[in-house]
Amino acid sequence: MARSLTLKNLPDDLYGRLKQAARQHRRSLNNEAIVCLEAALPPQAITAAERLEQIRALRHSLPTEAAFTPDQIDAFKREGRP
Repeated sequence: MARSLTLKNLPDDLYGRLKQAARQHRRSLNNEAIVCLEAALPPQAITAAERLEQIRALRHSLPTEAAFTPDQIDAFKREGRP
């Protein structure tokens, strides 16, 4: 759900830089402020357990008929090497 934010007492210089950046990127002031905030405040790091769960979910979503054997993978690695 989107939320609203009102900025008060924004320094003139900062407002001018934001306006200039918005113009350069062809964005509204609001969208430029959102992009700047997203860049300055990246999402919180996820735990190792959460990352592992994402990896397992991805692995289970991949087709199994295209799986290669370890011997095939080794052959692919050596292919084209002297």
